[in-house]
This record gives sequence, C-alpha cells and structure tokens, in this order.
Amino acid sequence: MQITRKVTDDIVWVGCNDRRLSRFENLFPIPRGVSYNSYLILDEKTVLMDTVDGSVTQQFLENIAYALGGRSLDYLIVQHMEPDHCANIEELLYRYPKLTIVGSAKALQMIGQFYDMDIEGKTMAVKEGDVLNTGSHTLRFAMAPMVHWPEVMVTYDEKDKVLFSADAFGTFGALNGKLFSDEMDFDGEWMADARRYYSNIVGKYGMQVQGLLKKAAALDIQVICPLHGPVWRENLEHFVDKYDKWSRYEPEDKAVVIIYGSIYGNTEAAADAVACRLTEAGIKDVKMYDVSDVHVSELISEIFRCSHIVLACSTYNGGIYPPMENLLADMKALSVQKRTVALVENGTWAAASGRLITKELEEMKEMQILDKKLSLKSVLKQGQEEELEAFVSQIVEAM
Repeated sequence: MQITRKVTDDIVWVGCNDRRLSRFENLFPIPRGVSYNSYLILDEKTVLMDTVDGSVTQQFLENIAYALGGRSLDYLIVQHMEPDHCANIEELLYRYPKLTIVGSAKALQMIGQFYDMDIEGKTMAVKEGDVLNTGSHTLRFAMAPMVHWPEVMVTYDEKDKVLFSADAFGTFGALNGKLFSDEMDFDGEWMADARRYYSNIVGKYGMQVQGLLKKAAALDIQVICPLHGPVWRENLEHFVDKYDKWSRYEPEDKAVVIIYGSIYGNTEAAADAVACRLTEAGIKDVKMYDVSDVHVSELISEIFRCSHIVLACSTYNGGIYPPMENLLADMKALSVQKRTVALVENGTWAAASGRLITKELEEMKEMQILDKKLSLKSVLKQGQEEELEAFVSQIVEAM
C-alpha cells in the first residue's frame, strides 16, 4: 500500500516513517520515531531527491512506483550520503537501469565507499551554481559542506520556489500523516525535538550553517523540504530565525537550566534550594535535570535554549562526577558558547569538582563563569544561607 503526499502540483513526498527505531545514529533516543523524507518531481524528466534508510526500503519502493504511475526514473539527486538517506541507491539502479545519479564530486566518491557497484557512465557531478533542467523545472545546486557532512549540497527548484535542504531544517519525530508544519502545533509538539536535532546533529557546525543561511537569503523560498520532519510552506521565517539563532550560539530564551550530578541526593537538595531562590527572585523559566537520568542530548538541547546554566556536581574519586564529565565533553564537542555559568560543588573529602569544571568551561568560547561558587562539604548547612543568597543574587544580576 502506497503512502504519499503532494507537496506541490508535481512534487510528491514519497518518504517513510520509522517508529521502531529506538535511537537515531544509535545515540539519540527517539521515542516519537523519525521520518526519512524523499521527494519525487514529476516533470518531462522524473527526479528523485535522495532515498531513505534501509529499514523502510519496501515501503519506499512502493511509494515511488505508485507516484511514477508506470513511468521510469530519470535522475536521482544525492544531496547527502549518510546511510539513512542513501541506503537504496543500488536497489534503485537495479530497478531503473537508465537512472543518472547527480551529486557533488565528494558524494559520488562516497558512493564508492559505501557500495561495490559499477556506476561509470551513470553519474553527473555538479558544483556550486550548476543547474539541471527537467522540463518546466530548473534545479539549481548549492554546496553546503559540513552541514553536516563534507559532501552535502542543497537544491533549489526555481519553478515552485522549493528548497530541498538536505539535513538542514530537520527534526526528530514520525510525521503521523501530517506532512506540513502548519498541519500541527509545531512549537508545542515539535520545537523541542527540532532543537534537540539541531543542537546534537548539526550544532558543532554553526559557521557552516551561517554560510548556508546567507545563500538561502538570496533565494525566493516558498517551501522548505528537509530530509527529516515536517515540510515548511507557511511562516518559514519563524524556523529560519531559530536556525540563525542556534547557529550563532545565541541563547533562545532568557532562562536558567540547572543540571545536577548527585550521588546520594545532597547535591540535588542544594540544586533544589537554588531553584527555589531563583523562582522567589522572579525568574520564571527555571528547569532542573538529573545528569545521571536525563539523556545528554536533552541536556545539550536545553543548554542551547537557555541563557544561564547552573552545574551542581559532586566530586567523585577526586574528579568530576562521570555523567557530568560526559556532558562537558559533549558541550565542547558541539561548540557550546556564549553562556553564563554558575557552579555548585560538593565534596566530602575535598570539593574539587568546581575547579575542574571551571577548567573545562574555560576551553569553550565566550563562557562567562560567575565568581561565587556554592561550595558544600557533604551537605548544604543552615549556616550557609547568606552564601546561598549571594550565589543566587549573582545569577539574577547576570540576567
């Protein structure tokens, strides 16, 4: 049974949803699943934009055959060679032997890395500004290296003013019949997954995303078709603005995220006390997370969202509590920057975590580390009220 949706009069979504996969890239929990988007242009020549993951191949092939209605497939445009988008190249060549594969030189090289098949005479290498005319459609290619692989390109359809954006503007989540962002409560139901997708998958490459946004700004874009998640045909500037902010590492919200690493609950209690005082001081957006319990991708997403971070951490074997150490490593790897951070440290033998975390933070760009640490010897004592108030006051003043 085919499952397709029309994007425009002659562009059809032929992608698939995967609700069985538990972790994207075997790393990131996706309890709402994920979509693998592919688009078919039905012109004088037929053009398929990317393929899908091998887990949904059968459904994908049924969708294509139905949408083609007995026609052959002339072109496959490979914008991104990650396996969740390129797993069906060989199968498509088998079914449509006259198919021409279009991609950047790097993408065509990568096909040889993933597949043992002869594609000589079956490819077309394109570069920045090259065009492919398919009849009424003119497809213009723009290179987007490191958004988020080196071979990536995007494709602009001049006729329907559609940007096929590869992994840019994607999000986690199966589509559940609703293809377009205006068919759903995107901010309420999807924005958190969009932010988590961006910050963890693309977040390291802010400079490259800025480069792509500059290219996109020169185009009249009416529709954005990403490789994961909803298609945008209304209020595009809302999501583009998010990408602009995220890729400049600017905080999305003036908010405080408290992330604590607590062994027996005493550091957690101190974090609770900080949260209470912040709320009493009028800070409305305060969130708390247990670094041992909440997946690191969720924590990174909140760090991208919030302007201010409180890291409350036990000292463990003279070092940083391991889950917190893992978070800091991810923060560095994903280029987290331009945040204000306050530290709560705890240690029964010696409170070393604050000093060690400071050293990690100093290796990140434009991180303001507030002067006053809240230092505990096992527990937060009643005699430390003034110290607690001073610690919270500096956060409020910094906001």
